[in-house]
Order: sequence, then C-alpha cells, then structure tokens
Amino acid sequence: MKTFFKTPLIVALSLLMIFTACDMGSESGEAALEIDFEKYTLENGLEVVLHKDTSDPKVAVAILYHVGSNREKPGRTGFAHFFEHMLFQNSENVGAGNFIKTMNDLGGSFNGGTWTDGTIYFETVPSDALEKALWMESDRMGYFINTVSAWGLENEKEVVKNEKRQGVDNRPYGHKSYVRLTNLYPEGHPYSWSVIGSLEDLQNATVDDVKEFYEKWYGVNNATLVIAGDVEAEEAKALVEKYFGELEPRAEVEKIQPMPAVLNETKLFYHEDKFANLPDLEMVWPTVEQYHPDMWALDMLGQILSDGKKAPLYKVIVEEKKLAPRVNSYNSSNEIAGTFTLTSRGFDGTNLNDLKAAFSEAFQRFENEGFSDADLARIKIGQETNFYNGISSVFSKASQLASYNTFAGDPGFIVEDLQKSQDVTREDIVRVYNKYIKGKNFLATSFVPVGQKDLVLEGSVKAEVVEEAIVQGAENNLDKYEKDVQFERTASRIDRSVAPPLKGELAFNAPAIARDNLDNGMKVFHIQQNELPMAQFSIRIKGGMYLDDLSKVGTAALLDNMLMEGTANRTPQELEEAIGQLGASIRVFTSMEYITISGNCLAKNYDKVLSLMQEILMEPRWDAKEFERIKSSALNSIQQSDANPNAIAAKVFNRILYGDDHIFANPVSGTSATVANITLEDLKDFYNKNFSPSLASFHFVGALDKATVTSSLDKFSGWEAKEVVFPEYEVKTKSEGSRLYFVDYPEAKQSVINIGSISMDGDDESFAAATMANYRLGGNSGSILFKKLRLEKGYTYGAGSRFSRRLNGTPFTASSSVRSNVSKESVELFKDIMDNYGENFSEEDMEVTRNSILRSNTQSFETLGGLVGILQNISTYDLPLDYIKKNEETLKNMTVEEAQRLIKEYMDPDKLLYVVVGDGKTQLNRLNNTGLGKPIVVNKNEEKLITEGGTKR
Repeated sequence: MKTFFKTPLIVALSLLMIFTACDMGSESGEAALEIDFEKYTLENGLEVVLHKDTSDPKVAVAILYHVGSNREKPGRTGFAHFFEHMLFQNSENVGAGNFIKTMNDLGGSFNGGTWTDGTIYFETVPSDALEKALWMESDRMGYFINTVSAWGLENEKEVVKNEKRQGVDNRPYGHKSYVRLTNLYPEGHPYSWSVIGSLEDLQNATVDDVKEFYEKWYGVNNATLVIAGDVEAEEAKALVEKYFGELEPRAEVEKIQPMPAVLNETKLFYHEDKFANLPDLEMVWPTVEQYHPDMWALDMLGQILSDGKKAPLYKVIVEEKKLAPRVNSYNSSNEIAGTFTLTSRGFDGTNLNDLKAAFSEAFQRFENEGFSDADLARIKIGQETNFYNGISSVFSKASQLASYNTFAGDPGFIVEDLQKSQDVTREDIVRVYNKYIKGKNFLATSFVPVGQKDLVLEGSVKAEVVEEAIVQGAENNLDKYEKDVQFERTASRIDRSVAPPLKGELAFNAPAIARDNLDNGMKVFHIQQNELPMAQFSIRIKGGMYLDDLSKVGTAALLDNMLMEGTANRTPQELEEAIGQLGASIRVFTSMEYITISGNCLAKNYDKVLSLMQEILMEPRWDAKEFERIKSSALNSIQQSDANPNAIAAKVFNRILYGDDHIFANPVSGTSATVANITLEDLKDFYNKNFSPSLASFHFVGALDKATVTSSLDKFSGWEAKEVVFPEYEVKTKSEGSRLYFVDYPEAKQSVINIGSISMDGDDESFAAATMANYRLGGNSGSILFKKLRLEKGYTYGAGSRFSRRLNGTPFTASSSVRSNVSKESVELFKDIMDNYGENFSEEDMEVTRNSILRSNTQSFETLGGLVGILQNISTYDLPLDYIKKNEETLKNMTVEEAQRLIKEYMDPDKLLYVVVGDGKTQLNRLNNTGLGKPIVVNKNEEKLITEGGTKR
C-alpha cells in the first residue's frame, strides 16, 4: 500500500479528458475529443462515475474517500494511512487475508494510497470479475469494522513502521519532509505532520481509535466510486445498487476550508544526516491551495525557472557556477494550502551559502531578462502529449475521474483545468513571482553529512528530528493477542457470504505484430494501436555496459547522457528546444546489456521527432564542456548512491554472484574510480566500435500503419553495419554452497536482505517456465514470502523473488528490507521458506499460478509502453512474435512435477547466497547461528571483497 505525500494524479500537466476517437487513419492522426462519462448519486450519498472503454477486456474500480492526513487529530497522526493498511486485512464476508489473495487469483492489480487530502483504493481486473470486485469493495466499506482484532492492529503497526523506516529513517535526506512541515505550519495545522505520522502516535493507536476513524470518515456519503472499462452502464448501475445501495450514510462531513501557511519571518534549519554524502538545500515559500486562481501560473513559474537549458536556475547553478548537477523548482497546491519549492543537491563540499547566493542571482536574471514566448509555448505544447499519456490505462482514467469529482466537485473539471493552464500569460507568471516569491519570507533546510556543519546556511538552527533507537525485542509479541474475533454478522438484504461467480468466458486477442528487416540489418517491429493519436517507439542496441572496458566501467552510461547533449547541427539547447516545441520526449537509457533510445509524441509529429532521434544517434556533437558536466554529475550520483543501503546491497550482491573480474560485478554507472578514468575520447571510441544497425532493433507502437513507419526508417539507410566484438566473461561465484555475507551500515533502522544465485542465461528456453515456478514463492503480493514476512510476521513492508533476465547470467533473487532487530529471524524465515518451497509445491499452487498468470495477461496489452516492452523482449531475447501465447500454452500444460524440477534446478536453496546490509553493532553477532555459517564481513568500499580477517576472496 502506498503513501502519497502530495495529491496524486492532480499534478501539473497530468491531465485527463475522457475521449471518443474518430478516424485514426486520417492524415493528421488527430482525434476528436469529448467528455464521455456518466455521474449519478445513490440515495445514500455515494457518488458514482461510469466510463466505458472496450479496448481491452478489463475494468478498473476506484473508491476515493475524502479523508487524508489533514483530518487527523494531534496525537493520532498517521492514522489515515494506517487505516488504509487495515482495510486490506479483513471484512465480514470476504474473510481475513482474502482480499489480497482473491485479487491475485483473479489476475488483478490493486493497491491503495493515502496523501494529505484523501485515501484511494483501486484495482484493475479482467472484466468478467467486475461483480466480484464490487462485492469485495462494498464489504470493506460497510462490513469491515467488526472484524478488527488486537492482533491485526499490532501486526499492521509493525508493517507501517517498516514502511516509515524504509522511506524515511533508513534513507538519506529522509527527514526533510518532517523538518519542513513541522516548521512551515503552526502546531495543530492539518499539514504540520507527515502523512505517515510519528511512530509514537502509531504505537499508541487502539482498536477503539480504529472504530472511531471508520465511523467518522468511511461513510458511503464521503466517497466517490468510479468504474471504468469494458462494462455496460446499465449492468454497472445494477451491480452498484446491489452491493452499495443498502449501506447507511454517516454524519455529513464538514468541508475543510483553506488554511494557507503564513511565515512572519524567514526560518533556517539544518540537520547533520547520518546517511547523506552530499549537501542539500531546499527553500520553500507558502503559496495557494488547489484550484486557487493563481495555481496554474505558479505551476508554470516552476517550469520556467528550472526546466531546460535556458532556464535561469539551470544556467546559473549547473552551467555557470557548477555548484550542483541539477536544480528543480515546482509549485504544489493541495486542498487547503500550497508551497513553492526550490531544491538542489550540491557537489561534494559545496557551501550551501554559495548555492543560495546562486539561487538569488538566477532570480535576478529572471527579473531582468524574463522569458520568451517560445519558452511558454513549449510548456503548453507539451500538455497535449502529457494529456494523452495520462489516459493510457483504465486505471489512470478511473483514479483521475475520482480525484476531480472529489476535489473539484465534477469529473469533467479537467476541461476547465486544461483550459486554465492554456490561458496562463507571461504577465500572470511575473505577477505570481512578485506576489509569492520575490522578497518574501521562506523556510530553508540545509541537510549535510555528519561533520560538515560548516556548509549549512548562515544563521541556521539545529532542526529537531525524531530518530528511532534500535532496541532488540522492543516490538510486541503478537502471540499474546487474539488473532480472530467473534462477531455477529451485520444484516444485509442480499447473501454476501458467498462470492459472486465470474461472468461468462474471458477472451482477448493479442494485437498483431509485424516484423521486417532493413538492408543494413536493423530489425523492425510494429504494432498499430489506434486508440490514442500517439506514437511510442525505441531503438535498442545490444551491448551496453557489457562492452565497457573493465577499467572504465560507466562509459556506456556516460555515453547515453552525452548523446542528448546536442548534435552536429544543433547545440544542446537547440536540440532541447526542438524536442520541446514538438511536445515530445526523447530519452537514452543504458543497462547491463543494451542501450535504448526511446521517443514519445503525438502521431502527427512522429516523422519530425524520428528525424531528431536520427540526428542524436548518427550525428553526436561530442561537446567537451558538456562532457565535463555530465562526468561530474555521474560522480556526484555515485557518491550519493554510496550512502544508500539498497544500492550498497546490490553492488556487493552482484560482486559476490558474478565474481570480482566479471563486468556485472560493477554498477552500470561505474564506480568513482572507473568513471574518473573516462575521457571524451573513450566515449567516441565506444560509439565508433559498438554502435551498429546489425545489433539494433526498432520498435513502434501507435496510430500509424506499418508502411508509413517502414518508409520513415529510410533516414537510417546511411547507418552502416560493422562487426562488434563481444568479450567473454566467466561467472565465478564467491561460494559454492549457501553462505551469508554481511555489510556494516552503522545505526541502520532496517536491514536490507538480498538472496540469490546465477540460474541460467537469458535466452534459455526454460526462462518463462522458471518464472512461472517462482510465482507462488514471491511473484506478487499473494506470494508465500509476502504472506509470511509481512502479513503474518510484520517484519517488513514487502518481500518478493524474481528472475532478472540477462543474456550473460540471469540471477534468481529474493529480497526484502526488514526492521533491524529481526534481521536474524528474517534470514531464518527466508531460509526455511526457500529450503522447502520445492518439496511443498502442490497442485493448489500450480492451479493458482496457472489462473493468476493467464488472467493477468489481459493487462499486458493495454498501454503503449507495455506494448513497446513486449516488442523489446522479442528483439532482445530473439523470442517468437507470439511468445506470450506460447508461454500460456507452457503454463497450461505445466505439472507439479515439472514445477518442482524447475525449482530444484534454477532456485536451488543449497546454492543461494545471502547478503545482509545492516547495523553491525547490534545484528552481526546474532547472525552467527542461521545455518549459513559465520557471516563473512564485507567492506563495501573495496574493489575486491574482504572477509573478517582482511583476506581477499
């Protein structure tokens, strides 16, 4: 379950209009747009919004309750988010744990989210399961509270505490939000505490608190229900009435009024962060609440100041003074108050007073020079593309309809929202800058590494930060609580005790895939998708980090940044403007085994955007000044990741799995040592040796036919094929048997656990079947690992396992981040589950796996990005065009015995290596008796792994 720290889905440029597509075969590729939804209200006050979308056989259900952390009481902070967790536990008729289990069995995706102003629950299921989804949602809306037990309450407290540790306490700069909120807003203000709240308040919560919160805020008349997808309106209405119509309304919820922050003076705070490696400065000004007339201009102001190479903040901080690799400014308007934020994380040793002075210089430049009409036009043009990208799934449609209905009172407010953005003028932007930012009081936070207080803003005072102490055995023993409660079932006019059946036969057709080859060897894959007037496409070139020199790992990663820094005929700024004026995006991404250049745009602009992509790929600029900037930025990011426990765990884990001399023992970004060695000539050499159309594939999904797309690729006819030499690496795993490695991360609030082994190569024919065999172990939230470690023990926020497909050594991995004082217990539980998974795999496990995966495939073909991903899988791993169908046949015919064989061969517990990153002072000695031998202590900063005695392994 997610915690949102700002209103989700209602952010600048994330806009929704439900549309009706006309002839997509038209020359322009444009669609006529109109509002297409129906809203009505039940007698009990439930507001219902319906939207029909028959493009795929699935349906999304979203319920948004108008209650967030802003409705909590001091002393009970974090309760809205905590209650969101509780609602997944149990209800009278669905039963304990069955919501999560059933949703997974249905092949559905689901979650919940809480933010300052609301709480949303959502799921997307095959359309034959709509009635079952409504049965479950109505059961927890109207029939939940009697099932709450002390055991469930205490168990979920541990889960939420783990979420806080993972997202706040065990993360660099994790306390910034707390410092900002507690000092920007007066005590008692609804925004003066974080959404996740305090651990003390959470620990003090009682069953009576849960009941009070439910009775006050979870009434049917305080909610919006949206159904979007493959459903008939009359059928949906009948089901809504059947399951929700009898629910009694609660007392009317009083509308909350705007309460903007007021700063009577500038406030400066600092914090020495134990987990930070770099100085960070954030400045915040109070602004306006959501939908205030000035909101749209403030949103635009944030983009004008920092987005792009012409932006004054970028020019001064990044380009001229070289104080930081990036800078960001943005407005955030929530239901009762808003803020304008300016933030930047400096290079190592940057004095934040210098950074603040640079902010002021950039503001002065904005005041003196302003911005051009073209700058404003670029932002507005991008809104059309963002609009379509924002409605690419039935889930996004359902959740945004719910949000607009709740906070604007009308699902169709998107039309006015979009228009108000388009209506913003230059004068509006200057006006709001003068009104809210120029010369106004602000709140500034300086977060610096421990011992670097000399870098903080002058006049800053030490911020109060609540940090959890690591105390062994501090948590409650759940065994002392009653797990199941006896209750009398709430009366209903229908029989809710029996789950409704699925409706009819589920059927869907995969889109047709066309394949071709260009004369230079580049493969072409095409899917015509006419639902939206959009085009999404990519060129993937095999190689990536695998072709890096071992002494200069990070070359490919630097090259992907370098390619976006201009072309032979365009400066970096001119290239950026050309892309922006088309409302498009082009990105380059490097992985272990390939480099991908991707584009997204309106279909009518495809040819122009592809021409820019061709320039980027075939005519790089090799700007020496930009190279030095991106190299400095890369080193800064590496230094930052060295303070992240998850990044540390991944780095050590890969080195143990592959061996010191394997290229995959390194991060894709490289290390500080290897990146320091890289020159611009190295990038040119990598490009000249390794970029060949014979290793490339082009993937297109969108509203253009195959002939049009194939013809457009004539632009690449001048790209000549060459022979590329791929090195050979031998996997030399550190231990032949199962062992445990430990990395000390002093005062860590959580321990990161990574477990795994090298299973196969990525083109192995058994990959799909092995993935299926893993499904019940850790493939989703209904898995054994998730159930045992989170739902039953409360050790973690999440746990899972997977195969990560790599042509040169595919690892099988299981992982979790657990509270520090149960590190030993978590390792032992992992080991017990993994040791017995194959032997215990049953016919029921096989049937659940088969049904869940087959049904979830209805969601594989929904978005343009998902379809491009399918094409990229085909080209990268040389799969048949109908590989998904073939995988389905494999799954249908799989037996328990075959699954057990796959588990033994590719998930062998006797070969699994364990890496734990945690607090050595309190946890290392406790890990001596896990059945994995004495832990091998690793120094995270060494190029070669070191054991306790200092011996190289």
